[in-house]
Amino acid sequence: MPRLYTEHEGRVTSVDNRFKHVMAVALDPRTNYQEGVIRCITSREGDIAMKGTIDRSELHKVKGKSPEFFEIGEKLRIKNESKIIKEISSEELECIGLEDPDIWIDKKTDLMHLYFTLPLINKNEESKSKTHLGHAVGKDLNSLEMTMPVLMADQQGGAKELAIAPVNKQGFRYSLVESADKIGNTIYSVVRFAIVEDMGEPWKFGEIAFHPAKHDIAWIAGHASPGPLFSKNFIDVGEGKLLGIMNGCVANQEIDGKTKYGTFSIGLFIYEYENGKIDWVSPEPFIQDSEAGKGGNRAITFASQFVGTNPGEGILYAHVDDSFVRAYTLKADLLKLILPTNSFNS
Repeated sequence: MPRLYTEHEGRVTSVDNRFKHVMAVALDPRTNYQEGVIRCITSREGDIAMKGTIDRSELHKVKGKSPEFFEIGEKLRIKNESKIIKEISSEELECIGLEDPDIWIDKKTDLMHLYFTLPLINKNEESKSKTHLGHAVGKDLNSLEMTMPVLMADQQGGAKELAIAPVNKQGFRYSLVESADKIGNTIYSVVRFAIVEDMGEPWKFGEIAFHPAKHDIAWIAGHASPGPLFSKNFIDVGEGKLLGIMNGCVANQEIDGKTKYGTFSIGLFIYEYENGKIDWVSPEPFIQDSEAGKGGNRAITFASQFVGTNPGEGILYAHVDDSFVRAYTLKADLLKLILPTNSFNS
């Protein structure tokens, strides 16, 4: 496969004494993508290559003067955070912090909606842990107020890693989330659509749009998670469809009774947002960071944010080995080389 991206040198975020590992940057478009939030790991228990690792997290503000470097600032303060977390927690379920943020701006009201993973671990039985999709709203990062999660974990396998779809012709959104599904003794991360009628009110779980176990694609055979959806200004793949980033992981391995995760890398998918259907997932990934896996026995490249910079060009932000954030330049003309024939508009 030809080289389809340019990896920027260095790391996007500052390094200081507070955090050894940072990941999942999300940026505010109203600030020309110069301000946003990032997930900072306050403590890590276990090996990220193995199932059972516990990362405790905080969301912190970031600010930068260029798209290639951001300083990490103060912890994000959200009104009612303690109240909401207390309400969804229990003696058995402990919230280990806010994770993996996404920022969406309502163009009608200019309000900011912040979505994030709300993980609750069960102290006695790991299989009963829960993953909610949390939500806060306000004028900006300084005035956010937390609501109840928009998706509460239930029999559908929980929700995280949001990809916000446009409103369809029926007047609502089929947005995408990472969820979970168990087949036999194996738990897969799957892509599920959520039915969104109001961005600030509770959503409804929909069907699974992509299941790794039901496709013969090695790089995404274990886990699938939706990344950013590209705008049609970047690349147009047809009416009612968008091209997006897919984060994928190869199948788990069982070693001495323990589950080892495989390589996480970045591919593409085509999404019919009118009906919540994924048409195509790239047979191979196209981004694997040059430093991924060098510090341990599991390579991770996981995308969280895309910023268009010029027509047909933009910057993708991804975290590497759950430790630092990298930027990559993408060009639509190069991505078209690996899309299905006649899948894009000229």
